[in-house]
Amino acid sequence: MTLDPSGGLNIECLELGELLTNCYVLTAGGVCWIVDPGLSPEPLVDHLRRNGLSPERILLTHGHCDHIAGLAAVKEAFPGALVTAPAGDAGMLTDPVANLSLPFGLRITAVAADRTVSPGEELAMGPLTWRVLDAAGHTPGGVAYYCPAAEVVISGDALFAEGIGRTDIPGADESQLLRNIREGLLTLPGPTRVLPGHGPATTIEHERKHNPFLAG
Repeated sequence: MTLDPSGGLNIECLELGELLTNCYVLTAGGVCWIVDPGLSPEPLVDHLRRNGLSPERILLTHGHCDHIAGLAAVKEAFPGALVTAPAGDAGMLTDPVANLSLPFGLRITAVAADRTVSPGEELAMGPLTWRVLDAAGHTPGGVAYYCPAAEVVISGDALFAEGIGRTDIPGADESQLLRNIREGLLTLPGPTRVLPGHGPATTIEHERKHNPFLAG
């Protein structure tokens, strides 16, 4: 899908692994970024090579295993890609207990982050700027990435189409998640396209009106 013809932003979504994690391939101004390379990353690596794309950055929304499991494979295929993780979740990348892979018998230990980011920072991608938003609550340090020019936010597992991230798991905090969604995501312009970590895309306006977890 092309979301911002003026800035040249193109976003492709690949569902990876048994948990159908949405991995996003972003391209703009000759720059390619990857967001959340999950389990079974072979289709992602094949897609990048087939299209002549060499990612400069691998962005992570949070540290759960289904969003980081493909890190090692992508980094091996594209050593120059800068692994960029939320500061609050950076330790989860190399900790199979914290990233919840051990309970599934996977013991995923991903590569460490090359750089960490915190809410309030901005990242330049060719002609575009992405803002790092606080989306913690599903994990201790989860973030979302918002591009005002393209009117799109990549929400990870914080906000879904008529749903929110689970908070009945270790490290989660329901009140924190709801606060961050209401103060940091629902305050974005209504037409903003929401690209979640699983399931279909939605919009901020739709979630304001129809998300049962955010009523009241």
